[in-house]
Amino acid sequence: MSLKNNVLCSVVATVAILAAGCASVGGNSAKCGSATVHDGTLDIFPGEETIPILSWHCITPANISVEHYKELKECGFNLSFPHISRHEDALKALDCAAEAGVRVLLLSSDLHKEPEKVVPQVMNHPGLAGYHLRDEPLKDAIPGLKKLNDAIRRIDPNHFTYLNLLPSVVSPDALGMSYPEYIDYCYREVECPLISYDCYGIVNNTLRPTYYENLELFAAASKKMGKPFWAFALTTAHGPYPVPNAAQLKFQMYSNLAYGAQGLQYFTYWNPPTNRWDFHEAPILENGKRSSVYDVVREVNAELQKRNFVFMRSQVLWTRHTGATLPIGTTRLETTDFPAFLKKLDTHGKDAVVSLLEKNGTSYLVIVNGSFTEPLSLTTEFAPGVTRISKYGTSVNADEYADTLTVPPGECEVFAWNKQKED
Repeated sequence: MSLKNNVLCSVVATVAILAAGCASVGGNSAKCGSATVHDGTLDIFPGEETIPILSWHCITPANISVEHYKELKECGFNLSFPHISRHEDALKALDCAAEAGVRVLLLSSDLHKEPEKVVPQVMNHPGLAGYHLRDEPLKDAIPGLKKLNDAIRRIDPNHFTYLNLLPSVVSPDALGMSYPEYIDYCYREVECPLISYDCYGIVNNTLRPTYYENLELFAAASKKMGKPFWAFALTTAHGPYPVPNAAQLKFQMYSNLAYGAQGLQYFTYWNPPTNRWDFHEAPILENGKRSSVYDVVREVNAELQKRNFVFMRSQVLWTRHTGATLPIGTTRLETTDFPAFLKKLDTHGKDAVVSLLEKNGTSYLVIVNGSFTEPLSLTTEFAPGVTRISKYGTSVNADEYADTLTVPPGECEVFAWNKQKED
């Protein structure tokens, strides 16, 4: 059984039984319209560039309150995956989340048993984001999940269903097929509007060798299926996984975005109540107090949202790597890849992720420092008309900066230009 399932499978939520129609929030009638799927396409924040940011293992039952959900939102989260057990707690979580401006990904034993009964009772609640089906399923679980998913989507096509897959480090023998076949099989049978996986890349303060290979495989599957993918960063230390700093979280999240991720997830927000995996230093500790990681996550999420317009709804044209030795499964950046506006790009033998994105006539060149411990010396030369988009979301002519910049560990540079002028 997976790590997260080992920890959380015994903590299942009992769904809140709500009146049909618009739900009550804080004792007042709340506005409906919390749909996350529009005309069959996932669109959680219609008309916005907001990055969906999901907190796993969210606020615990004893701590459900509007204040704690506002604290979650202050940390930069707009989606919540809580683990609760009682009916009244589930109702309170949906109400408090909605009042705080956060929406809930619902996990429920009742939902799995009686979707035809439960879904109509929650589908109009403004605190509902979607329905959590399963975490890290193996092949034999898929037929049952297909049945559940079909039942939910027949009743409520306006909220997404969610299935999170295992990482590529799991052997083909355990999966019963190759990893690309596993991705294809799971989402062919269980038709969700998005695809998702977890791979925690920083182990003993070094990068897992297959980290970028997993991103390559999921990005390819996303493009093949025509569905967005979501990916993770790890915020709760345990075993060989360190207490994260800002560089480590930015490295993971900017890498995810450079490959085209359209949703970001953190495992976990609240420290899971277990000793088995030695979970510690989550953003919120078991006693409800903030750890130093809370402020780190808040800083990272704020920075990511300031550049959200670069990544949300953009098309990834290609993703390449630089460095002496490329990560497994990746492709080296060559000068033949350069778009017309880029005359030179040199990382001086150091690792970087380089991605070319396009949206609404604008091209974006994203360069992520491939190290979360060492700064990157980056030399670029552009044709006139290129802007540099800072981590604050501001744009300044690139020629106002030196040709060689220092990119701090885990951070990224973004440059933009009008594609029509390039052509």
